[in-house]
Amino acid sequence: MQDTVKKNLKIGTRGSKLALAQAYEVKNLLTAAHEHLNQENINIIVMSTRGDRVQDQNLSEIGGKGLFTEEIERALYVGEIDIAVHSLKDMPTKLPDGLELTCYLEREDARDAFLSDKATTLMDLPQGSVVGTSSLRRKAQALAIRPDLEIVNFRGNVQTRLKKLDNGVADATFLAMAGLNRLNINDPRISPIEIGDMIPAVAQGAITIEVACSNTTMKTLLQPLNHEETELRVRAERAMLDILDGSCRTPIAGHAIIAGDLLSLSGCILSENGKVSYYEQINGNKNNPEKIGKELGKRIKCASC
Repeated sequence: MQDTVKKNLKIGTRGSKLALAQAYEVKNLLTAAHEHLNQENINIIVMSTRGDRVQDQNLSEIGGKGLFTEEIERALYVGEIDIAVHSLKDMPTKLPDGLELTCYLEREDARDAFLSDKATTLMDLPQGSVVGTSSLRRKAQALAIRPDLEIVNFRGNVQTRLKKLDNGVADATFLAMAGLNRLNINDPRISPIEIGDMIPAVAQGAITIEVACSNTTMKTLLQPLNHEETELRVRAERAMLDILDGSCRTPIAGHAIIAGDLLSLSGCILSENGKVSYYEQINGNKNNPEKIGKELGKRIKCASC
């Protein structure tokens, strides 16, 4: 532990306001958990990723989820940073050799939010309205409910998408409630969508911390920050996603809840136009999250073949 005291601890993150808010949350939790850590000896290192730089194309067209992690993981692998803070929904299910997810913060609100000046729900939008989103999952679920809508690409961080909405680029858009809450955005246009009406992305609302497998010091430091229920829920969701080969190219949704020892996992795969969908739900012991997730993934995969 003394090695950590002697040097500055470096947290790698993307540079958006939301990514920085998440990194500072980790920094504050670390200083609260460990007396020898303080605001001065934990540095936040902002890194640019290809996913941030390319804003005019859908993720599915340029490579998928790894676009938000590759540069940060490279720095982690060579020791330029000690830990990396990510939105877990942006993380591929398969990590580079030598790296692992070792900590999951308590999950925020996993729901999607609907935002519009013209309606408070998707169903209330006028016929043929334009909805902006870069998410194939949101596009597919929106079209399943309202096939008359026109969906346009809406890339960018939270502030960029709100500005596009302000400028009339679209009549409505979707954002994650978790991001809005973490940024303390109280826009009157925000209407949370219940999970029964729109299943969120796998691990939406969860922050994870990635480290080098060999960095036992950091693993020990991060142990007090881990939220067990969140970890079990997202492990089940990601196991399902892994079976379904989730890569941003297929609309996939999944959400787990825990009640007592019971973990209940719901999952869905859709065609991009929303005309075809396969939904399944499964229950199991919470201490077997991967088993539950894999079983649900196999059921959905079999149903959709």
